[in-house]
Amino acid sequence: MVTTLLVVVICLAIVFDFINGFHDAANSIATIVSTKVLTPFQAVIWAAAFNFLAFFVIKDHKVANTIAKIVLQDYVTINVILAGLLAAITWNLITWWFGIPSSSSHTLIGGFAGAGMTNAIFMGHNAFHAIKSSYIIEIASYIVLAPFIGLITAYIITIIILHICKNARPAAAEKWFKAGQLISSAFLSFAHGGNDAQKVMGIIYVALVSAKVLTDGATMPEWIPLACYSAIGLGTMSGGWKIVKTMGSKITKVTPVEGVAAETAGAITLTITERLGIPVSTTHTITGSIIGVGLTKRVSAVRWGVTINLMWAWVITIPISALLAAGVYSLIRLFA
Repeated sequence: MVTTLLVVVICLAIVFDFINGFHDAANSIATIVSTKVLTPFQAVIWAAAFNFLAFFVIKDHKVANTIAKIVLQDYVTINVILAGLLAAITWNLITWWFGIPSSSSHTLIGGFAGAGMTNAIFMGHNAFHAIKSSYIIEIASYIVLAPFIGLITAYIITIIILHICKNARPAAAEKWFKAGQLISSAFLSFAHGGNDAQKVMGIIYVALVSAKVLTDGATMPEWIPLACYSAIGLGTMSGGWKIVKTMGSKITKVTPVEGVAAETAGAITLTITERLGIPVSTTHTITGSIIGVGLTKRVSAVRWGVTINLMWAWVITIPISALLAAGVYSLIRLFA
């Protein structure tokens, strides 16, 4: 029974990674599509290739390690992981359907934590004893910090670029920056793959430990990162056009110069947080970066009504995912 459930959990984790790819495709391609540097089809192929390239470069898996330790091992079971994944997949599909660029990362974290806390309650323990509070606080703080860092970085990069190119001919500058967007979007896609694929790697790893296939602290089998990077790349190739529209045009109008700045700022932020092992939201980061380039024109260039709606989605994702997971875990207990 445990073996069957383990296979189901691994399959669902790969499905979640695929959904993460098409849900978050907008993060990598929204600006490059809105500036018409690449067609949507070309853009998703480009992004998917660099999502997968991270498999060959990133080997320390610090973000995966953080995810695996969010719920303390005493409260982790296959059913907890199953409930967390089902809740995360459900919320991701709902937000994708309505074109809401919520965080796949926070959906997964909320689902896993919510199921673990519910298990603690059923065991007669305090729910908060099931989670590593320091990790949750750090992750929650980056709901604010990641987009703010992206915003400030993008603002600074844009100002520097505009200053350097102030005497350049507009047509020539646009040509160069359209080419530059190929590089900056590749950098962002690489950082996106390296950050987001690791979150599912952590879930699969902890499932194998829970099922006693691996001992805690054992080296991660190579098939796990290979499967996760492949899944997120294939998901990116399938697109996510409703969210692309929101990210690429509804927040602010983006030019090739601003696209380069936003993508570079987002990639820098994601690379730094990945090195630190902090599972931040790619969605939040690139949204903050796009706002940052908009602010270099004027405050009114940013459509604040749209931005505020996005922020509400960010705030509610973890608690809603946790509540969904609590309900799913309670149902699973009735039949398990």
